[in-house]
Amino acid sequence: MLHSTQEFLSGNAAPEASRALPVLDLSLMDGTAVEQQSFIQQLRVAARDVGFFYLTGHGQSEQKQQQILALAKQLFALPLADKQQVQMIHSPHFRGYTGLGGELTRGQPDIREQFDVMREEAVPANTDISPAWQGLIGPNQWPTALPQMQTELLNWQQSLSDITVKLMRALMLALQQPADALDATIKAGPYQHMKLIRYPGVDAKASNSKQGVGAHKDPGYLTLVVQDDQSGLEVETEQGWVSVTPLPGAFVVNIGELLELASNGYLKATLHRVVSPNSGIERYSCAFFMAAQLDATVPFLQLPSHLADEAKGPASDPTNPLFYQVGQNVLKGRLRSHRDVAAAHYAELAKAV
Repeated sequence: MLHSTQEFLSGNAAPEASRALPVLDLSLMDGTAVEQQSFIQQLRVAARDVGFFYLTGHGQSEQKQQQILALAKQLFALPLADKQQVQMIHSPHFRGYTGLGGELTRGQPDIREQFDVMREEAVPANTDISPAWQGLIGPNQWPTALPQMQTELLNWQQSLSDITVKLMRALMLALQQPADALDATIKAGPYQHMKLIRYPGVDAKASNSKQGVGAHKDPGYLTLVVQDDQSGLEVETEQGWVSVTPLPGAFVVNIGELLELASNGYLKATLHRVVSPNSGIERYSCAFFMAAQLDATVPFLQLPSHLADEAKGPASDPTNPLFYQVGQNVLKGRLRSHRDVAAAHYAELAKAV
């Protein structure tokens, strides 16, 4: 049973559901017609009113999730020289390792180290890469000290991609669209981007910032996050910032700006952030971002009138405008977030963002 958004935010829901976000069971989509409709209705409310929810019944075991987080711990425990071997600045495709403060959110450094993976692809054959977003296409970097990482992470990334496609099709049904309404934008496979992340503890008295990640919205269609047992992720609501406490075995899901654009703001891309843990504590997570393929243009969905009347229009940051052309949008985000990589590989473009 889905409790109201207000109940979740106020803590007045039943004890088993008294969390800041709704909890949805994706396995209902494999059940009876009644169960499917129940899930679709729950999804519509969660995606419109909050833009964030927990997802269970997704088919990925808690054990597998813990294995991925354990792999992240192994990676970040490597000697600095091993991590620098795969530093992102070596990759014009924005893949690899980034140290503390190496990524910016709204111009401010994030206190985290991370490892970025995308779809494993060959560099386009043409030497004159035009448009510029084609520079995002290419291979990942892999640390030689962890030879098992490539197979394990690429398989995991594909499994998360499959979950997001299933979830996106359910969202289209929730909007009273054909389930495949956005399939043309992922016909060659969705854009895939995954991060393994370590947030070190910060002494609040000795530091001016606890910005693990600054407040932002995700630019794609959908995001899935695996958390360890440390809180830190927070979501902005009408009641203020609420903590997304870890729910073992569940993914945290949020709506991205491309879905907000496509639905004219009926679906909600929500501001969120990560507050650094206290000194002596580390937090690990794995975030997966799914978007339309880079050569796609996001369509404008024609919602039925009773839904269209409730659409609020997409909320846009005037300092960070959104583009319907996906590759252009993704490249802009990468250039703004990783200034060192942008300067090394996209010097002229970097001056304009």
